[in-house]
Amino acid sequence: MKKEIFLVASGDLRIVANQNCWQTQDQMEKALGAAIAKFGYTIKRAHAYDAEKKHGFIDSQRMGIEVFKNIDKDAPLIVAESVWQYSHHVLAGLTTHRGPILTVANFSGQWPGLVGMLNLNGSLTKANVNYSTLWSVDFTDEFFLNGVKAWIETGKVQHPETHVKSFADVKVPVADEKVGREFAAKLKEDKAIMGVFDEGCMGMFNAIVPDDLLHATGIFKERLSQSTLYAKMLTVSDQDAEKVLNWLLAKGMKFDWGTDEATELTKNQTLVQCKMYIAALRIADEFGCDTIGIQYQQGLKDLVPASDLVEGLLNNQDRPPVYDEKGKELYAGEALPHFNEVDECAGIDGLLTYRLWRQLGMPAENTLHDLRWGENFKSDKVDDFVWVFEISGAAPPAHHVDGYAGSDSIRQPTMFFKFGGGSLRGVAKPGNIVWSRVYVINNELHCDLGVGKAVELPKEETERRWNETNYQWPMMHATLDGVTRNQMMARHKANHIQVVYANDEASAHKACRIKAAALEELGIKTHFCGTVDVDGSKFN
Repeated sequence: MKKEIFLVASGDLRIVANQNCWQTQDQMEKALGAAIAKFGYTIKRAHAYDAEKKHGFIDSQRMGIEVFKNIDKDAPLIVAESVWQYSHHVLAGLTTHRGPILTVANFSGQWPGLVGMLNLNGSLTKANVNYSTLWSVDFTDEFFLNGVKAWIETGKVQHPETHVKSFADVKVPVADEKVGREFAAKLKEDKAIMGVFDEGCMGMFNAIVPDDLLHATGIFKERLSQSTLYAKMLTVSDQDAEKVLNWLLAKGMKFDWGTDEATELTKNQTLVQCKMYIAALRIADEFGCDTIGIQYQQGLKDLVPASDLVEGLLNNQDRPPVYDEKGKELYAGEALPHFNEVDECAGIDGLLTYRLWRQLGMPAENTLHDLRWGENFKSDKVDDFVWVFEISGAAPPAHHVDGYAGSDSIRQPTMFFKFGGGSLRGVAKPGNIVWSRVYVINNELHCDLGVGKAVELPKEETERRWNETNYQWPMMHATLDGVTRNQMMARHKANHIQVVYANDEASAHKACRIKAAALEELGIKTHFCGTVDVDGSKFN
């Protein structure tokens, strides 16, 4: 038998992104091939570099299906990722592959390969496909090589999960469990509506919650179209858009405006985003939505500037007032929880967290971020592995140092958004956080959650990390209590992670317990990850 391992590389749907990222992918595959060769195996690429397209990625679902027709279904297979990828490009083939599957990413911030692999892992988990996963900075480290050896010899890589405790296996204080369960019982009884502006963003199979699982939580989808959002934008007056912008300017928010529509953020683009903000709230009110998610990456981007500014504003309680056509203020004094990239798992989490934190008397703004990258950092304020949490465009200003005054809007990359549009960017303020992720496994909803901290790094380190990732996007420097880098990568079933602040460390642990009880009451199986004060003894 030939000692060969097939390799596929899922890419973006957008050709410019694939072209820009190809060199990094090529270098990564060479390093991966060298590592595999140490065990006497060679890599056989299942699809060739395309000289016309100028990249070697699988760039559509149809292409992926055709590629997998020529792969031995029993052969070992690696899915190698150093870029953002659309999981549905390869999901069809992976669901019927019988041989051992290994997903691999380069641990780098340059392009979101880690993010892409985590999305694929979450999608495979939801699809009940068996796989193993590994990651490495340069593919020469002992952790990676030991993992490859185990996979070649056994077809599996087992990562220990000693940092995980399921809710059913711990004793949460009765009072905390009562608060959480009563809150959730009321949510389930009252019911809530999740407005979904076109389902399934960027191939995120893991971000679509089956209706029957969602209904059991008391939440029901209102399926909306981004074309409706665009049509509603056309009815918003220039004067109303100007009022929103002037409110933001009065708060001290900064906009990196230029004059070239093709390459710079312009005031006109920002005003169109303000119209989208108004339109989104009006549609949400029309349909009685309690939370909404806009897809934006496909379809809408071909008509108007990006929706990011809109998303960040919606998740903030203190935001520009919006009125319906009769003059009634919509969602007065409240955020309208928005789940970026129409990630419905984040939608469940965002709505529950917002309402629960309001009941607990803590700032309720919460958001998802990409689990983008990270490195160890040591200073007089921190000595830990510090993650870069960085969502692709917007976070609520309440999370940022100095709020609106510490936030700015920078043009989204041209390779993704030809009509521009600005982000809502800032650096997350230091503080205690509760993090979480809802996901689907074995056709059941689960949630991992834990506590951590948003930490302060020196300005030059923040700038370095922005330049290593995406300078246009908001960033949280995060540490996770009791969870190592490798534990997080091995366990996490999504590209996204939900974060919310707590008043202090004791409040974070207490709220984490209460939230876990609420999730359990909704039928979502919950798992504490890392160092969580599950029994309430640590702060007594």
